[in-house]
Amino acid sequence: MSVLLHMSDSHFGTERAPVLAALRALVHEVRPALVVLSGDLTQRARAAQFAAAREFVQSLPGPHLAIPGNHDIPLFDLGSRLLTPYARYQAAFGDELEPAWSSAEWLVLGVNTTRWWRHKQGEVSARQVDRVARRLRAAAPEQLRVVVVHQPMGVICHSDRRNLLRGHAGAADAWAAAGAQLVLGGHIHLPYLCPLPAPAGRPLWVVQAGTAVSRRVRGGIANSVNLLRRRGSDACAVERWDYDAAREAFVCHQWHALELRGQPEG
Repeated sequence: MSVLLHMSDSHFGTERAPVLAALRALVHEVRPALVVLSGDLTQRARAAQFAAAREFVQSLPGPHLAIPGNHDIPLFDLGSRLLTPYARYQAAFGDELEPAWSSAEWLVLGVNTTRWWRHKQGEVSARQVDRVARRLRAAAPEQLRVVVVHQPMGVICHSDRRNLLRGHAGAADAWAAAGAQLVLGGHIHLPYLCPLPAPAGRPLWVVQAGTAVSRRVRGGIANSVNLLRRRGSDACAVERWDYDAAREAFVCHQWHALELRGQPEG
């Protein structure tokens, strides 16, 4: 059974050492095919914070796929924000801001939804939507098709609507029609699943991760990550693993089985 581990909003610079150690232990135990980091790797996009994030990721077994979040662009260094907003991120995690990864069972496509001129809100452009849709249509039939963004494509709390990714509705329609099945995100430090309206027979699920290792948790919710397990050709189990301080370990808190039927249009 192939597994992906999804973590977000690590905010290095505010990380909690016991949680970091527990997450490293979980990854070494599970040995996922891929670790997905859906943005906000750092708290203030400082070189030392990126170095700490890189050191942690390099300590994990197997490959990883990372995209930047809004906190990964300098906020107070206006010159860098304007002229070289991703320089420190790229020095730590490579030049590619929209990486892709594939195996016999998965196709994972990263989308850079940050913009230097926006402090928090993200957006997805028509060009990005089209590019991802083309890649999705080229996927092998047996691959589970996953898109990774930072800001959420769907929310469950009315107060979070202001955090929705700009262009989310059009992107969801196009990507679902092209065969996307899961959209992974973070940004709002709240773990949940929710379905998006999509073409008949092609459900598109939003899978949001909470705060992986930072003390910047929301509403008393523990640090958490997601494990995604393939279950045959048309299903996936999504597990939420929370940090348990008493055990000093991540433990499975919730489990959901998602049916992922349907083929892309066209």
